[in-house]
Amino acid sequence: MTSVAVALLTAAVVIVFALMIAVGAGTLARLDGATYPAALMRAAAAFAASITLATAVAGVLSQYLI
Repeated sequence: MTSVAVALLTAAVVIVFALMIAVGAGTLARLDGATYPAALMRAAAAFAASITLATAVAGVLSQYLI
């Protein structure tokens, strides 16, 4: 039961960090003069990249932790 809870909490933390990265990227893009749709696209790309990176790191670490 505790391993399921740890996995769910880890996933929640990763999603929160990815959202914070996306907000930061969108804000910086908007401050740089990008339009709202362009800033939203940059935020979405940053969110997808951070989730992809977290998935890749988890896949590599799972080989050593299990």
